[in-house]
Amino acid sequence: KGELGSYYSVKDYMDVNPEFGNLVDFKEMLDKAHEMGFHVILDWVPNHSSWDNPLALEHPEFYIKDSTGNFIPPLGTDWTDVIQLDWSQQGLQDYMIEAFTFWVNMGVDGFRVDQPHKTPHEFWDRVRMELDKIKPVLMLAENEDQLEFMEKGFDMNYAC
Repeated sequence: KGELGSYYSVKDYMDVNPEFGNLVDFKEMLDKAHEMGFHVILDWVPNHSSWDNPLALEHPEFYIKDSTGNFIPPLGTDWTDVIQLDWSQQGLQDYMIEAFTFWVNMGVDGFRVDQPHKTPHEFWDRVRMELDKIKPVLMLAENEDQLEFMEKGFDMNYAC
């Protein structure tokens, strides 16, 4: 997991890991990729964030907590570098849509979403509707058998 945690330990949904540069660097890479005829998709981790994600301080209600009020890693895992988000919170869903639109407005062409089946599938329908207002994007779901995600929110999953 290293000093920064795993790559599934998201510190900020609207910034770049400083290990890879900054937002200006990302935009330059994105523009160059487009000039070369490539499409760019981001790997999106919606179920948990790093412990030091600003949301943990600014919106602790976005996280699941134990009986003593402490943040918890995802149940049934040894993922100690992340804390579990609470998808029953409408504010979290609104924030995530804001984050998705941030990247699409920058020029990103789509997203590969880590385990969307652990989030409400209605949320993804809403994401798709908002992103389609900006431009068509590819939505790839990392799952194989939860086909309700394929109805509106996603274009493909790992099985089709």
